[in-house]
Amino acid sequence: MAYDWPPLVPGDPDEVAQRVAAVLDEAWHRLAAQQERVLKTFEQQPRGRLVLLTLEEFKRAVQAFRRAADTEALAFVRRQLPYLYQQGAEQAAARLGARFTWTMIHRDALLSLASDSYADFLRRSEEAERMATAFYRAARAAARREVPLLAAGNVTAKQAASNLAVRLRDEHQLAHVVYRNGARVPVGVWAEAATLAKSAVAYNAGTLNRTREAGVRYVEVFDGMDCGWVSHQDPDKAARTIRSVEDAAEFPIAHPRCRRSFSPRPDAASGNADTADRL
Repeated sequence: MAYDWPPLVPGDPDEVAQRVAAVLDEAWHRLAAQQERVLKTFEQQPRGRLVLLTLEEFKRAVQAFRRAADTEALAFVRRQLPYLYQQGAEQAAARLGARFTWTMIHRDALLSLASDSYADFLRRSEEAERMATAFYRAARAAARREVPLLAAGNVTAKQAASNLAVRLRDEHQLAHVVYRNGARVPVGVWAEAATLAKSAVAYNAGTLNRTREAGVRYVEVFDGMDCGWVSHQDPDKAARTIRSVEDAAEFPIAHPRCRRSFSPRPDAASGNADTADRL
């Protein structure tokens, strides 16, 4: 029986990311287990109705994964994103000696952020679902056409089905999500990385929008000492530099697990990427 996960509660980004990863990882493991049951049924009863029945159970497992991904994505954008956006905005307001209120500027910004985050999260999960659906279609086609044809040769129906199961297992491995660029990533890993990235972007969006709202043009960057501005390998290091609000909004993070944050610098006169110590 599947674990009944409680509603997502907004809080620490690491804990929320681990929870989202665990939910989707559990759903994906159920899917992989159901795939193995389909393959075992191929090997044991290749011509029976049990093959099609187990395939329908696999199809339901795919649908369960889709629901889990959609549920977690919706909970994340509706609960965690506003919480983190407000935290970032309140941090900026405190630095400026001001307050944060949900003005139309911030409401519109959050709505756009939530929409983009939800769409991006589902695009990621759709790649995993695509792999599972490809197996379903291949196995269903084999159950209806390939097994009888293979059995007509010099091998028995059971041996033909066993060979087919081996081929399907090799061609449709669900241990990892294989992206179009060939990268092999466990479902829980990409789910956690995506959630952390969106969390950092939401927090920083709150900081930057409240800074801009106050008329402040520059921010100080807090980041790992080795982290580059555009990417982790970028020789233009980000930590302790002064950047314009516009530049910071363009690169709120440099990579999925980036710990970058910003603080308003109303005293800064330029944004030429000099270190904060030089001001």
